Amino acid sequence: MKKDFYEILGVSKSASEAEIKKAYRKRAIEFHPDKNPGDKQAEEKFKEAAEAYEVLSDAQKKAKYDQYGHQAFDGSGGFGGGGMNMDDIFSQFGDIFGGGGFGGFGGFGGGGGGQRRAKGSNLRIKVKLTLEEIANGVEKKVKVKRKVQAQGVKYKTCGTCNGQGQVMRVTNTILGRMQSASTCPTCGGTGQSIESKPANADGQGMILEDETVSIKIPAGVVDGMQLKVSSKGNDAPGNGIPGDLIVAVEEVEHEFLKREGENLHYDLYISFPEAALGISKEIDTVSGKVRIKLEEGIQSGKILRLKGKGIPSLNSYGNGDLLVHVNVWTPKILSKEQRQFFENAINDENFVPKPEKSDKSFFEKVKDMFS
Repeated sequence: MKKDFYEILGVSKSASEAEIKKAYRKRAIEFHPDKNPGDKQAEEKFKEAAEAYEVLSDAQKKAKYDQYGHQAFDGSGGFGGGGMNMDDIFSQFGDIFGGGGFGGFGGFGGGGGGQRRAKGSNLRIKVKLTLEEIANGVEKKVKVKRKVQAQGVKYKTCGTCNGQGQVMRVTNTILGRMQSASTCPTCGGTGQSIESKPANADGQGMILEDETVSIKIPAGVVDGMQLKVSSKGNDAPGNGIPGDLIVAVEEVEHEFLKREGENLHYDLYISFPEAALGISKEIDTVSGKVRIKLEEGIQSGKILRLKGKGIPSLNSYGNGDLLVHVNVWTPKILSKEQRQFFENAINDENFVPKPEKSDKSFFEKVKDMFS
């Protein structure tokens, strides 16, 4: 089981952006690979800290993590903040240690760290899901237009930084001569520039191509949630790493069922005779049709709870319930015989309302709905 991101950085849930940044900087220095050569445990903690910072430093990701935990990012099919590589991690250091890098460690940020692999831009799409797809999970195939390196493009070593991806600068200070590094302005830190490219490629040697991407969507997602498919965004020039495909979930309204969190609501309409005599009814659920039995004399407004027939929890805490709201339909048009029947029954003892203690009030029913 993954560790809590707040625990990894040693901060509370109420920590400010500055406190989170400071905590990550401290962990990054402590467990940096150059400071702990050959120490696999330190390297793992270094990666954990980077993954935690990636989520907690982003307001939207942090909000999703606070609400759904790791499940908000670790859905099946390559979603989420997991699986960061060293290139992803080192790309964060410009924000943490400043554009000039962090001196003292060979591979740290810009302080003599060598070539930095650029990352391609992310792509964003919306995927519409039915309530049945959300309840059961689904694999969707979508066609996206993404930038990829054109065949035949050739790169050469950047002449400004000699392939290092960084340029060094020496500054005289009262403490002496200080050396710092910054990203090469010519190649953007990749250490490469274009030597030749096909006529149909853009200035970075890229072309647009259609690609069909398979997206595995876990059961229990909610409208507006964003999932990530790693490395299915735009390619980066040269030896860079691709960006990601960000998938926004859009829930399609169901014809009969209404969603409320993990619970579902269904309005069942029955006739006067059916309410008086009792009846067996077949209703729709997200997992297929089910048959329910209504007892004789059932009252309008009664709520039947079908356990486990709702939406699965994204955190794997089981399923919600299906709440069936019984509505007795009163006829608006009566035949002569029907009218005579009700006129005769209007003062009949069996037709006089006699609510029992077990017949809950409207407010009690509403309370039960949310319990």
